[in-house]
Amino acid sequence: MNGYIHSTESCGTVDGPGVRFVVFMQGCPMRCLYCHNPDTWQPNKGTVRSVESILEEYDSYKEFLQNGGITVTGGEPLMQIDFVTELFKQAKKKNIHTCLDSSGITFTPDHTEKFDELIKYTDLVMLDIKHIDNEEHKKLTSQENTNILAFAKYLSDNGITIWIRHVVVPGITDNEKYLFKLGYFIAQLKTIKALDVLPYHDMGKVKYENLGIDYPLKDTPPLDKQRAVWAKGIIIDGMKARLREN
Repeated sequence: MNGYIHSTESCGTVDGPGVRFVVFMQGCPMRCLYCHNPDTWQPNKGTVRSVESILEEYDSYKEFLQNGGITVTGGEPLMQIDFVTELFKQAKKKNIHTCLDSSGITFTPDHTEKFDELIKYTDLVMLDIKHIDNEEHKKLTSQENTNILAFAKYLSDNGITIWIRHVVVPGITDNEKYLFKLGYFIAQLKTIKALDVLPYHDMGKVKYENLGIDYPLKDTPPLDKQRAVWAKGIIIDGMKARLREN
């Protein structure tokens, strides 16, 4: 089976546990204002690669991938769910740890057949929740968050380990009410292994300039790391509040 691949990275250290081989898929329906990979937006572009060629490339690096595995990211990898499923299926035959880095935007609660197949071979999902409020999410990403939140519950209900990631952006998600609400939501998820709260940075500006695209947040300053620590504390407060109710 073939897929459209933007690029690969041989030794990723922030893409799941251990040192990992990272596959960047092409295509994404989201238009996040702070996206650092606008060159992955368009579908059906990039390099056509087979599942076999990806695994062969993995094998060439595997001695360096300590306690790692394969992470598929993007773009939005679920836009090519059949390819990712086949890649993960073949990876598990080789005892390779599989991680999906996704926003969950393509999840459809009423038609889960393809997702049911995918999670058979998925060890970990790194789930990006961009904004907990639906209207604010639409402003930030051009998409609703309804199916994303449904995907989080689906993963939890099916026993799939989840890492939640949330970017704190000044003036957008740097908001105590929304941070608390996010924590209150994720407290119901039974399979969370980690919570990464990341400070917004503007290192993607150069890529936008090179692509001739206007960077929407060019006037937004990077978030101080200590502010991100504070934000994580508020999220945890929201989690604790829900847990106290149970």
